[in-house]
Amino acid sequence: MARSNLLALLKASHFGPTIAVTTVSYLLTTSLWWEGPAFVIAIGVFLGQLLVGFTNDLIDYSDDLKHNRLSKPLVSGELTTTKLRRAIKVVIPFTILLNIFGPLGIKGGLIYLFGVGMGVSYNFYFKSTLLSPIPYALAFAALVSSIIVSTDRTPPLWFITAAASLGVAAHFANVLKDIDQDLASKIKGLPQRIGKKGSRIITSLLLVTATLILHNANPNMPLLIVGLVFAIITSFAPNRIIFKSLMITAVVDVIMFINATDQTLGSFTV
Repeated sequence: MARSNLLALLKASHFGPTIAVTTVSYLLTTSLWWEGPAFVIAIGVFLGQLLVGFTNDLIDYSDDLKHNRLSKPLVSGELTTTKLRRAIKVVIPFTILLNIFGPLGIKGGLIYLFGVGMGVSYNFYFKSTLLSPIPYALAFAALVSSIIVSTDRTPPLWFITAAASLGVAAHFANVLKDIDQDLASKIKGLPQRIGKKGSRIITSLLLVTATLILHNANPNMPLLIVGLVFAIITSFAPNRIIFKSLMITAVVDVIMFINATDQTLGSFTV
């Protein structure tokens, strides 16, 4: 029973994106810190992402039920709202303590927690407004900035802009598959109002922007070409291909992000 509850909670956390963000954070942190603090920071990031995922599933429960989204553990009956609320209450203090009193420090920890707050606020409010991209932009920028601030350095403008661009691109891409159901439920964030075609184009432009910024920070022509090609493909590719092209561009941009951070900022020694 305990194991099934754990698996259900991991599903409710949106496990794929949660692990992806945690892994990227770890890799980015190792370009500035050594592995020990990087691992602790990654755990703190993971806890923050759990909160964002848990609150998302909790708030979306009635809509997920309406659309019979059986992949969601609350809808399938694998998890109850009571247990999910209990998990949220348990995770909150650990998230705060580990991020503020861990390697991120008070400043870095507060910046990351601000990003987590943006993610939660999207679930509670921004999701159905014209301002829906803002929490994504601020949350992604806060995540990467918190890591640099933890080394007593100021995040470069290109760094923040690239992260924010990737965040908003993730927002538009994530909404694509559910736009019709969202509109039926009167969920009208910016992507839903723009529509599928417009959201694809915006996603592509944002990915191109992030790729060019990262290339300018640390030139790498092969990665630039691959990133741009697949970023552009997202604007017209059929549904069965679009998310594959998105993932390829995202991986390329993450590699460029890590390389640029390592080359421009170097490692942090204590």
